[in-house]
Amino acid sequence: MIVALAILAIADLVVGVSNDAVNFLNSAIGSKAISFKTIMIVASVGVAIGAIFSSGLMEVARKGIFNPGEFMFDEIMIVFMAVMITDILLLDFFNSVGMPTSTTVSIVFELLGAAVAMALIKIGADGGSFSDVLNYINTSKATQIISGILLSVVIAFSIGAIIQWFSRLLLSYNFEKKAAWVGSLFGGIALTAITYFIFMKGIQGTPFAGESFDIIGGATIKDFLEQQVLTIVLVNLVFWSVLSFVLISAFKTSIYRLIIIVGTFALALAFAGNDLVNFIGVPIAAWQSYQEWVASGIPANEFSMEILSAKVATPTFLLFIAGMVMIITLWFSSKAKSVVKTSIDLSSQGETQERFQPNFLSRSFVRMAMAMSQMTSYILPESWQQKIDKQFEAPVIKLSKDRVHELPAFDLVRAAVNLMVASVLISVATSMKLPLSTTYVTFMVAMGTSLADRAWGAESAVYRVAGVLNVIGGWFFTAFSAFTAAALIAYLLNLNLKVMFPILLVTAFALLIRSTIAHNKKAKEVKAEDTLTRAESSSVQGVIHESAGNISNVVKRGNRIYSNAINGLAKQDLALLKKNKKQVIKLSDEIDALRDNIFYFIKNLDDSSVGASNFYINILGYLQDMTQSLEYISKVSHKHINNNHKKLKFSQIKELKEVDERMEALFNDTQVAFDSRSFERIDEVLYRQPSTIDLVKEKIQRQVERTRNEESSPKNTTLYFSILLETKDLLTATRNLLEEYSSSHDSSVKPATISTDTSGTQEEE
Repeated sequence: MIVALAILAIADLVVGVSNDAVNFLNSAIGSKAISFKTIMIVASVGVAIGAIFSSGLMEVARKGIFNPGEFMFDEIMIVFMAVMITDILLLDFFNSVGMPTSTTVSIVFELLGAAVAMALIKIGADGGSFSDVLNYINTSKATQIISGILLSVVIAFSIGAIIQWFSRLLLSYNFEKKAAWVGSLFGGIALTAITYFIFMKGIQGTPFAGESFDIIGGATIKDFLEQQVLTIVLVNLVFWSVLSFVLISAFKTSIYRLIIIVGTFALALAFAGNDLVNFIGVPIAAWQSYQEWVASGIPANEFSMEILSAKVATPTFLLFIAGMVMIITLWFSSKAKSVVKTSIDLSSQGETQERFQPNFLSRSFVRMAMAMSQMTSYILPESWQQKIDKQFEAPVIKLSKDRVHELPAFDLVRAAVNLMVASVLISVATSMKLPLSTTYVTFMVAMGTSLADRAWGAESAVYRVAGVLNVIGGWFFTAFSAFTAAALIAYLLNLNLKVMFPILLVTAFALLIRSTIAHNKKAKEVKAEDTLTRAESSSVQGVIHESAGNISNVVKRGNRIYSNAINGLAKQDLALLKKNKKQVIKLSDEIDALRDNIFYFIKNLDDSSVGASNFYINILGYLQDMTQSLEYISKVSHKHINNNHKKLKFSQIKELKEVDERMEALFNDTQVAFDSRSFERIDEVLYRQPSTIDLVKEKIQRQVERTRNEESSPKNTTLYFSILLETKDLLTATRNLLEEYSSSHDSSVKPATISTDTSGTQEEE
């Protein structure tokens, strides 16, 4: 079990860092203040130092949740094993779906669940009452930890919002143009807050923190820092303010970038120091318990774990190894990137591809916020409102929406506030020995600053609030599932340790490997998958050529979707039809995203090319018509098979296959024309298309005759007519698109001719 726990500790470090990388990377990555490589180097140094200085925090795993003296060695090992197996599977699940969750909450509730399960087993064996469970659980400490974690959500959001609002009011979006003293004052305050807690965080974990020195009056370093808070803060404030002023005035350095670098380091340091206990605290406690048990010579079921109540230092070499594993994971984990993306998207200043759909709660919150905003507008004088609004006016950047990925998600001021507030809150909790959730703090600070910075506008508020509610809901799910799963695994291990231990261990690693393979496969599929691209050109000819790629893409995917629907019906393949339905919904969503971009597309056009907007809008309309027909065909086919209705007759399947072959030839020719940009071939496709429509009409007429004479299934008749009628609509939309393209291409390449009217004036035709 000790060997298994050591392996599980490494696995837990990997999945834990993948989840928690969002805590210290999102502000620096979102603001694009420094290069990604520099961000990773700074974060790696912070993680390494934080890991080495975190030895004092392992007490939570040993005695923070349960009373170790109530358990024997064999029982405590079952508790620890149940916690580690549950933790890995739970965190990996959240990483796979790209949602940030709390490693602190998971470890606390896993320890609680496993300890309660083991306590109930002991009570049942001894014939005790349910109330005796309280003797086994450190209720005061557990309550303090849990309430601190929950309270951190409100505190982090509120403080982040307040600090960001005042920062923006002071600095506005034109912060680089402000007087040097303004930037130096902000830099002085931010850097003082960050560096003071770096000192506090670092000193408390070092071996010489408790040693006394004559230079500070014989006091220990730890006592000196705690007693001389005001002096240290004032000296730091003066030093950093003066340094900031010199850097801004003499060297023209952006103090905000310096804050982001120092803040990223501080947050990585606080993360490693605060969260390392969540990953290796349990295995180290198990290893130390094992050493004490071996030295005692007492049987495992008689050796009390009272020893865990004492403070035991963690060997530095173990902390160093843990730090190295964390750094390697930070650089190479693809799951970490997906979790970071979720946080950045929800706090982005601009429009993004919204991941979450609005719900009743998000709409209600937004309406309530709008009502409160209207109330404040009645209270504040209009002149004040105008001055405040001016400070919050974002500068207009001459860059089209389709290049939004080149823009930072938010500016340097917000990134600096995110890092400053989060690092201070986490470091304060760490100095008080509270395992505050770094995920909760950093995520809620980022959401609070987003709200205060007016990043959640009328266009995005319901989506962003829905996203935040989804993440918070996931946190509650973490607590419930961690408690339940750990309790269940502890019960199973206790039933028959020799049998259940290898089974559960192999199952855990099998699920972990399967999840990793599935995630990598999905990532490769997304990378290789055909996706529609937004038009970036500002001329008619450019838009025509760019749109050709999208049309080819839709035609190719539409061809596949149509064929899969017919094949799925013929073979009654429900899995194929279900997959087909998902593919057409994805295609429809992509076209909707292109339509949402029309505003930015028109804004980006040259004055001489405004006519391209009509062409582009029409093209998107026809693509949407095609997708709607495909979506309907896919939906009714899936519904028919899913409801176990009668299979289509052989003659019906044969006729649909005939139509499918003709459609496939038509779509293939269309795709070749657009792929090769041989637009003159469009006329050939248009010439052959009426024969396909005639074929569809013929099949409809045959079904009418069959219905009159021999058809006995209303469902089959409805399905057959539905597919053929939608096929007609699909062909009509395709013809309209081809005609639009043909006429627009001809007019764009035709040289302008000059004619003279009867009055002698010249016009351009």
